[in-house]
Amino acid sequence: MSETIHHGRNIKRFREMLGIKQEGLAYELGEEWTQKRVSILEQKDVIEQDILDQVAKILKVPAEAIKNFDEEKAIFNIQNNYDNANQNVNYQFSPIDKWIEAVDDIKQLYERLLQSEKEKIEILQKLLDRNL
Repeated sequence: MSETIHHGRNIKRFREMLGIKQEGLAYELGEEWTQKRVSILEQKDVIEQDILDQVAKILKVPAEAIKNFDEEKAIFNIQNNYDNANQNVNYQFSPIDKWIEAVDDIKQLYERLLQSEKEKIEILQKLLDRNL
């Protein structure tokens, strides 16, 4: 039996991970959208493809990620990979190379967070301009 993935719940997860409020998503979706409508959307099991595509574009994630993300499977996968990683440790690596990789990863994360903050500021500025 195939288990259905709750599209609305996944939209909520991605939206929250990106620090976007329902009001912000509603604003980006257009004038006919409200916080209440986004809330209702996040309660739906299955979301129409055109709306899913719009939301995915705003959240900057593939629509397939929203359609297929399964939190329980992801947690299971992480737990099993972590357990297996502890059993199959390969000590033939350069600590300096690993450190450089970690610094690069942190730099990329910082750049993504900075870009996200800039986008939030733009949205807030648009809201301010609209209300003035």
